[in-house]
Amino acid sequence: MLLDRIKERAKKFDMSLQDIAEKTGISPNTIYSWRKKTPRIDKLQKVADVLHTSTDYLNGKTDNPNISDDINTKSADLADDDVLFTYQGKEIPAEDMDYIRGLLKRFDENHE
Repeated sequence: MLLDRIKERAKKFDMSLQDIAEKTGISPNTIYSWRKKTPRIDKLQKVADVLHTSTDYLNGKTDNPNISDDINTKSADLADDDVLFTYQGKEIPAEDMDYIRGLLKRFDENHE
């Protein structure tokens, strides 16, 4: 089931197992071995992250592949300068946030 779900999610994102291997640093042979072996949780989490899903979904513990329905989603307005934005636990530098805000402003202007 695990490997089938990985392949299913990969197909949704137009990815091959080779693509997943490259993005996670896990060899394709290791991923294929999960058909018969239980993966280490840290490796499975890397695959889940690339496939925008949870390890519970990949392991068949839930039928919902969407992370946002499985965890509490937090939101903040990017225009709020009093909020500290992070990505993967690391603070996003102010100059990068300015760049992101600029991109979003141009996107918004082009889609009005």
